[in-house]
Amino acid sequence: MGFWDNVVEELDYLGMTQKSLAEKAGFDASNVARGIRYKSSPSADTAVKIANVLNVSVEYLVTGEKKNSKNNSDERNIFRKYAPTLEKLESIPEKSRTSILKLIDSVSADCR
Repeated sequence: MGFWDNVVEELDYLGMTQKSLAEKAGFDASNVARGIRYKSSPSADTAVKIANVLNVSVEYLVTGEKKNSKNNSDERNIFRKYAPTLEKLESIPEKSRTSILKLIDSVSADCR
């Protein structure tokens, strides 16, 4: 699999659209679609922006190989599972957010 195949796989995994990727990376969605369609090699700058948005390494997008795959995979799966909740948490006022985080810490300590 090549760079764009890995990008598509990550987009599917994250439930993210090409348009959303492009917006977050700061370029036009047609550039992503064109890259995917023609399998063109992106510039290094573009590859870095895409990797940052997808929260993966450029190396992974190029090679498909993950370093320390067990730890990275576990962390990525946890992040993906709770990403929607974290986004909601960010919209809550700071005082309430702090209380929620303290509650989570307290419950977590009780479960150990």
